[in-house]
Amino acid sequence: MREMTLGQYYAVNSPVHALDPRTKILSVISMMALIFLCRTFCGLAACACFVLAVSFAGHIPLSKMMSSLKAIYFLLLFTFLLNVFFNQSGAVLWQWGILNLTSGGIKRALFMALRLVLLVTGAGLLSFTTSPIELTDGLESLMTPLKKLRFPAHEIAMMMSIALRFIPILTEETDKIRKAQTARGANFDSGSLYKRAGAVVSLLVPLLVSAFRRAEELAMAMEARCYHGGEGRTRLKVLRFHASDAVAAAVVLALAAFIAADQTVIVSLLPDWTG
Repeated sequence: MREMTLGQYYAVNSPVHALDPRTKILSVISMMALIFLCRTFCGLAACACFVLAVSFAGHIPLSKMMSSLKAIYFLLLFTFLLNVFFNQSGAVLWQWGILNLTSGGIKRALFMALRLVLLVTGAGLLSFTTSPIELTDGLESLMTPLKKLRFPAHEIAMMMSIALRFIPILTEETDKIRKAQTARGANFDSGSLYKRAGAVVSLLVPLLVSAFRRAEELAMAMEARCYHGGEGRTRLKVLRFHASDAVAAAVVLALAAFIAADQTVIVSLLPDWTG
């Protein structure tokens, strides 16, 4: 659990880190939408190349990218097995009761697994290359037009940034509580389902108490510093778009154009790889 990197900021000097946070937020949202729109392996391969290129340009080690998948190992395995054995398309390769292993099921399972991996790693790039302060400023700037509708843009952006920052903190706290409860005789890895559920309760209750305590301490610290929301506040660093942001936007648009062409041309020539 200590090796999980979800929500962590990787501080290095790189062209990706220097981009405007609004550009990175919109690019990640666009990329995730494009991943959902892909219907062929060719489109997902283009998205994978984009993620790898951004990771290389941002000096993010591949081990960091892969460690962000540890939080979804179970979901990834469950999704893969569900599509492998319960998809009825294609030729039947193996059958046992209600379980059918088909060629279409294997293709579908690989497709969905790759899509899930790209979604998580692509979203992880945002937290790796954007500090919590920059992320808050970028989200607030993007939601500024909603202030005319009395939407609390600053407060929502602040809560999202704090929640993202608390992920690694709560992960570390969970590891400490787990070790403490194990030293007191709790068993999380063996025994009946009922006993293991009871052990999990002994883990969740202290974790919730710790989370509320940290939230209260943070609220008191913000009040002690006269924090009253975004009204009348100034920024040390004013967000401005630069030429590098235009280049990044052009790359995302090129990816979108390729996937659009892939949807209209390749899908009409090849069978549907999603089953």
